Amino acid sequence: MTTDRRVLVHRDKQTLAGSVAARFLTKTIDILDDLGTANVVLTGGTMGAATLKEIGGSSAAGNVDWTRVHFWWGDERWVPRGHEDRNDVQAGDLFERLEVPAENVHSYPASDEGLDLDGAAAAYDAELRAHATEGRDYPRFDITFLGVGPDGHIASLFPERSAIRHPQPGVLAVRNSPKPPPERLTLTLPLINQSDRIWMVLAGADKASALGLALAGASTNEVPAAGAFGRKRTVFFVDQEAAAEVPESLIAPSY
Repeated sequence: MTTDRRVLVHRDKQTLAGSVAARFLTKTIDILDDLGTANVVLTGGTMGAATLKEIGGSSAAGNVDWTRVHFWWGDERWVPRGHEDRNDVQAGDLFERLEVPAENVHSYPASDEGLDLDGAAAAYDAELRAHATEGRDYPRFDITFLGVGPDGHIASLFPERSAIRHPQPGVLAVRNSPKPPPERLTLTLPLINQSDRIWMVLAGADKASALGLALAGASTNEVPAAGAFGRKRTVFFVDQEAAAEVPESLIAPSY
């Protein structure tokens, strides 16, 4: 794990999404050249959706061999399959456009598929372990996308809740989430932090305080984003509004 963090500031939300998409496509090609396969963890939210749209609309997407890329999610809402609240729904058009094989898309179980919440967490954990990279218990996450809430939450790990303090890598059932819907599934922070690269994408003035606190070394229990560190790289991709409380010394000129 590296404690080095970079903040890359973009003019506005559209520029931000386009830049992240371009960086993702370039880095994915590099990873495939170096390692043969790639595992990507996706996020939901406004910027997550905007980034996916930019990826799908880029001509460079045709240069990626998507049959060698596997997709996972950092968290999911416990609602029926196909429900508009599910994070995987917003990625459906992208996967169809890119012709990603169905077996490469690893969605969480849904609430209408016969499992209870704890059973669904166990099932996703088992699927992750079934695709473990040699020598590891879980897949090698090459790029993990995370959104950051105004309260500093990442995935479905919320401030001052027991899930953010869970000590082991794995998948958790979340109940009584402070953000609806109340029931969710999420990767734990120790599993997220096994990622080679963590890319946090956030925009808007309402994210400025959370970003500032995360970079200032706030308690992970109080600001979950403060505890996210990739093994190789941790980058905050932000717009100018979100960067309002970031010291100039922490803003990087490039990736």
